[in-house]
Amino acid sequence: MAVNLTPNAIPAINGGDLNSKPLVQVLDIKRIVTDQERYRFLISDSLWAQQAILATQLNDQVRDGRVKKGSIVQLIDYICSDARGRKIIVVLNMETIIPDCEIVGNPKMLSESDAAAEKPTSASSILQPLAPARTCNNGLNFQNPSNNSAPARAINSSTVQNPGSSVQTFRPTVQPPYRPPPNYKNHGTMVKNEAPARIIPIAALNPYQGRWAIRARVTAKGDLRRYNNARGDGKVFSFDLLDSDGGEIRVTCFNAVVDRFYDVIEVGRVYMISKGSLKPAQKNFNHLKNEWEILMESTSTVELCPDEDASIPRQQFSFLPISEIENAKNNSILDVIGIVISVNPSVPILRKNGMETQRRVLNLKDASGRTVELTLWGDFCNKEGQKLQDLVGSGSFPVLAVKAGKVSDFSGKSIGTISSTQLFINPDFPEAVNLRNWFDRGGKDAAAMSISRDIIPGASKNDIRKNVSQIKDEGLGRSDKPDWVTVRATVTFIKTDTFCYTACPLMIGDRQCNKKVTRSGDSRWQCDRCNQEFAECEYRYLLQAQIQDHSGLTWVTAFQESGEEILGCSAKELYSLKYELQDDTRFAEIIRGRLFQQYLFRLKIKEEMYGDEQKVKITVIKADKVNYSSESKYLLDLITRSRR
Repeated sequence: MAVNLTPNAIPAINGGDLNSKPLVQVLDIKRIVTDQERYRFLISDSLWAQQAILATQLNDQVRDGRVKKGSIVQLIDYICSDARGRKIIVVLNMETIIPDCEIVGNPKMLSESDAAAEKPTSASSILQPLAPARTCNNGLNFQNPSNNSAPARAINSSTVQNPGSSVQTFRPTVQPPYRPPPNYKNHGTMVKNEAPARIIPIAALNPYQGRWAIRARVTAKGDLRRYNNARGDGKVFSFDLLDSDGGEIRVTCFNAVVDRFYDVIEVGRVYMISKGSLKPAQKNFNHLKNEWEILMESTSTVELCPDEDASIPRQQFSFLPISEIENAKNNSILDVIGIVISVNPSVPILRKNGMETQRRVLNLKDASGRTVELTLWGDFCNKEGQKLQDLVGSGSFPVLAVKAGKVSDFSGKSIGTISSTQLFINPDFPEAVNLRNWFDRGGKDAAAMSISRDIIPGASKNDIRKNVSQIKDEGLGRSDKPDWVTVRATVTFIKTDTFCYTACPLMIGDRQCNKKVTRSGDSRWQCDRCNQEFAECEYRYLLQAQIQDHSGLTWVTAFQESGEEILGCSAKELYSLKYELQDDTRFAEIIRGRLFQQYLFRLKIKEEMYGDEQKVKITVIKADKVNYSSESKYLLDLITRSRR
């Protein structure tokens, strides 16, 4: 196809023309190495070439191969920004006209002097003879109109005859002129000769711009936090914004700016924001897909837009199946949706700073065949947490969508809430409707494996069955990584002299310390790791038990959760019976009631150093009572496979 690109489009864009929607060619594509995936283009109008940055929401066009070196594209939305003394075009929206084409013309890089010399007011208003047409790979002919006197027609199978030429040409679809959204003017005094800032998409923001304004909806608002550092006391809060183009960015306010905006900002409302500075996003705390975040200053403005904008969504999710959370990095932030299948009561937890908070653990299940633990902290326990417990207690299993949950890899993968987390119970999302239909049509009874506590990075996801004698005969646990197996066995003996230990209840980040603590006086406990004293400690299982099957017996160790699964009560309850109430009869009944019970034990087997000797340690990660219906199906399937 013979192609004529829009003449002098590059200098026109540099001169401020943002409405002509020109045809340009992509000469080169390079990925920029940043915290976020971004692409730099070299684009050409056949005479001039210039660097351009692709907005992140268009990355899929590069990844999918819709845009590549040589592609002819039509720029639909774009701006021109100053970047460290150089101008660069930021492409916000574009359409691929021809995916593959040879290089058109002999373009040279546009310099500042070149741009000044050209000084066109509109690329489409320049009248000059058409350059000789180039032929593209498909052999068709493509000619761009030389002026803007008549509207271009959509490209289809028909042809357009160019006057004075025997060459048949195609004309591209030209979008209607770009009209920026309405600009809500400040009610205060305007600086003399200062024009209102142009509203731009969030994706177009960069630190090298002068004046800008964005119009976006608040999707999350963090708590007001106080801090103390070398410069003194301070306070800070953040909120997240989403615009109609799907761009997201975090806004942070400090000290006096907090007083101006904290009570103004409401989740769900639309605001116009301007006069902030951009800084690199702190990815340890900022989960949004934007390499920048806005720092509000004393001159910044926030104006509530009087009319709600239906084009801006209420929230934007990127749900990850629970099975894929197994491979997520520790401390990463993600969205997940699932059915709440169990909710534990809320319990008080003493943080390392001496402050008490609440913790509640629930379990989510989805169609990927996995379940995951979700830990609610603080106010989440009493608000959404109590509602979820009431729903599950009444026999209703609600759908829960989690926005911005934090991944933990402590003893498996789990998710915890943070200050910017949002919970949506039985939301009206397509994903929620599909999940509900799956659950009600059999998903409730579908088998699922927990990725919390019993799966670790690098561990096998398969349910590898072994018998007790194979653990020793096959040398399991003696390699660099632990072996994970499932054994069906009976509990034959439980040590009762040291079945639990006193543990530190303080929080280190989002984890509980759990180190052994000692008495400090008659009513206090001391943790050497945290170097703090407290009135109450926790009691955690350190259970030594003997399990046996038809092939032999072995000793195993069960910690907190698996100890509760074996004994059916908490370590604190059992400790109280034995040492506080001294009810030896009831204590003995609980122990005897668990002997000779059969379980499916999920075991972690790893060789460890004890003194100067290497010993294989077998840890119970999970203990499920045998479901004889499921076990029979497993054995029948095993027999069927052995006969093949």
